[in-house]
Amino acid sequence: AEVHLAHPLGVKAFSYRRVKNDEKDAGDLADLLRMGRLPEAWIAPAEIRELREVTRYRIKLVRIRTSCKSQVHAVLAKLGITVTCSDLFGVWGSTWLDGLELGQPYAGKVASLRTVAEALTAEIAMLEAAIAALLAEHDGYYAVQALPGIGPLLAAVLVAEIGGITRFGGPGQLCSWAGLTPRHRESGTTVTRGHITKQGPSLVRWALIEAIQHVPAGHPLRKRKEDILSRRGNGARNIAKVAMARKLLTWVYYAMREIGRAHV
Repeated sequence: AEVHLAHPLGVKAFSYRRVKNDEKDAGDLADLLRMGRLPEAWIAPAEIRELREVTRYRIKLVRIRTSCKSQVHAVLAKLGITVTCSDLFGVWGSTWLDGLELGQPYAGKVASLRTVAEALTAEIAMLEAAIAALLAEHDGYYAVQALPGIGPLLAAVLVAEIGGITRFGGPGQLCSWAGLTPRHRESGTTVTRGHITKQGPSLVRWALIEAIQHVPAGHPLRKRKEDILSRRGNGARNIAKVAMARKLLTWVYYAMREIGRAHV
């Protein structure tokens, strides 16, 4: 049997019918498929699903580790202890923590959190090695890293979440899929546009926002942000970030597309 995955937004109207059951839903979906009007979602191939599994799990572990480190800082702040180093979990910071005399239960909590963070660091390193092995021969992965602010880990997230770039007709479709385009409501001659839709994978938007934080000063992408702020003021910082992310995703599209064409 050939599998077809219906897009939930395309069949959302089914939920508003007065008579709703699985038999009628299946019949309507079959009719739409027969007429070629079934709105379908892309089914990622096995290798993309495997890559997503690893990259998403790594992000989860990193967030848990960040939570552990934040709790250590919270304990020290609760006790009124000032942290004098920039990296509390680096070499100097770890030595400083080892010599810190804390009473119970604070000392036990800090020791437990540090142990968990160290164990997570080892697991994260193993996952990063696995990601590098999975993408060792992926040309799009290396092409995306040539863009400003995108390193190996963010490139892996983008490649895993986007998947096949050829399924998008252009950069506009990719940005719309990623939820970086404004909502559009139109009735007659009245057109209203609101905030971005935020539909699609949130990890793509997260990776792009992380990337634009590391764009060097003087880069055309940074200049785009400065132009928006000069016109609309500092209150438009989030709007400027979204504009930068959308522009960067457009470059990601062309980078991945040109690499794909080179292999055709």
